[in-house]
Amino acid sequence: MTLKIPVSILDLVHVVQGSNLNDALIASMELARLADTLGFKRVWYAEHHNTPDLGASATAILIARAATLTRNVRLGAGGIMLPNHSPLHVAEAFGTLARFFPERIDLGLGRAPGTDSMTAGILGRSGADPDSFIRNLLDLNGWFSDKGMSESLPVNGGIAAGTRVPLWILGSSAQGAAIAARLGLPFSVASHFAPDDLHRVLDIYRSQFRSDAPTAQVERPYVMAGMNVMIAPSDDEAQRLWTTAQQMIFDVRSGHRRPLQAPVAPAALPGHVRAFAESVLGIKAVGSPQTGGQALEEFAKATGANELIAMTYAFDPADRSRSMRYLAEL
Repeated sequence: MTLKIPVSILDLVHVVQGSNLNDALIASMELARLADTLGFKRVWYAEHHNTPDLGASATAILIARAATLTRNVRLGAGGIMLPNHSPLHVAEAFGTLARFFPERIDLGLGRAPGTDSMTAGILGRSGADPDSFIRNLLDLNGWFSDKGMSESLPVNGGIAAGTRVPLWILGSSAQGAAIAARLGLPFSVASHFAPDDLHRVLDIYRSQFRSDAPTAQVERPYVMAGMNVMIAPSDDEAQRLWTTAQQMIFDVRSGHRRPLQAPVAPAALPGHVRAFAESVLGIKAVGSPQTGGQALEEFAKATGANELIAMTYAFDPADRSRSMRYLAEL
């Protein structure tokens, strides 16, 4: 079985029980090296704040470090939560990255806070409403253009000018899909944690897509869809390792945040934990290479995705690396 579309990797830089943030950062960079060696298309880093067990906060710095350790894989933000940042600062940071690492930097942009409301206020957010988000996107597009000027302000992007950093819209809702379509930008759909209404969201993006938009960067709709992946030598082993992800997402729901927990026998998890995990993380490829590969292929066909991005929650980095190797073979 061979997947016929590119596959990329999403990394949240998780801390696992018994380790610390330094360990998580080291493991994250090893993951980037492995993705580069195995031929994955991209490694993207998420943005989260006030979460002690996630090391993905300073996304641009993670990208810079990973880019120095790799040669071919694209590195990007999956994403920059734009309301948390000054758009000009984002343009300058990613313009600098693009000059250090030409043709290897992506900028995925979202509207979610990536944190709680108090921390969002501390970050000095700009507007998160759709109009503010679109205005900031237009400014970013102008700063990255050859002209280097924003749409709304007489301000030059300086180091960002002419770098043409690719912009992506991240989202899980109809509103995010509509923004991506209106601007003619590729759309990364967060189906790995937001499976509801996926097909309606994709229909909105594709039906409303405008290739003639001044900001358009692709000629036709381009979808990268998120999927949870854990591939192991057998279905039973993969299901056991998957319990780490099930525990994690229930911890998020209950507010009992912990580092990633060791896997347990699936039957040892309470039924309500399994049920909630299935409702949130139900888009998944968990199993042997045969089982996992079939799930990946079926999801790709069902969504018509142009690319998949895999999220793997693993207590042992070696299990994540092995899953990636199996995924690369597919």
